[in-house]
Amino acid sequence: MRDALAKGEFELHYQPIVNVASGETSGFEALLRWHHPQRGLVMPADFIPLAEETGLIVPLGEWVLKAACAEAAKWPTDLRIAVNLSPAQFRSKELVSIIVAALANSGIAPQRLELEVTETVTMHDSETVFAALDQLHKMGVRIALDDFGTGYSSLSLVQRFPFDKIKIDRSFVNALTDAKEESRLIARAVVRFAVNLGRTTTAEGVETEGQLEILHAEACTEMQGYYLGRPMSGASVLSMVRPQAQPARRRKSAGSMAH
Repeated sequence: MRDALAKGEFELHYQPIVNVASGETSGFEALLRWHHPQRGLVMPADFIPLAEETGLIVPLGEWVLKAACAEAAKWPTDLRIAVNLSPAQFRSKELVSIIVAALANSGIAPQRLELEVTETVTMHDSETVFAALDQLHKMGVRIALDDFGTGYSSLSLVQRFPFDKIKIDRSFVNALTDAKEESRLIARAVVRFAVNLGRTTTAEGVETEGQLEILHAEACTEMQGYYLGRPMSGASVLSMVRPQAQPARRRKSAGSMAH
């Protein structure tokens, strides 16, 4: 795996994050893929645990941050890029400086970078973790609490830190249209609770029109999932967002000519 990083066998795919009310794309989540020379395309679940165990997740995570920010620099400036952070990355004292360097090298505004963390990040040395998150938050970087509702301390974390976004775990989104009424009620209550906290709320794993309609009814802010768009290459993202950017560029040119 270490050789794979050196040989450039890793690449990022990007899944759209869509505004529920308008249907417009508000950003993309960066998802890591490994093009193994023998096994073909390897998904994160098959190599991330080993990367965390061996400590390779730190240089790999640094590469992801730099590559994701560099790709986002090619997009219209109203689109955000979301990157997942591992607990192991917080044990590195270099994390904040790595993120600062990724932003500086790419030239994107801090507000366009969204860092996703789960409650497992805070299970060890939580003071150090919250200090790093606070430092990044004050810079303008957006912080999202991922997998909301699945752990034991999601509620206390929301009280302890001013997360910009809460991501509702796909298990609850899937249960919104479950055959069992109890499952549906619990899932809807989780969505409603997250929305009522007053933060941006993103539902993960949206796969049906029925789920989308419920999320709209509950005033969920954003959603992502196969129903809205599968992860795609950087080139595919560019072809998707460039037509959106054209009118803005034309307006800017017209404005400069007026002056």
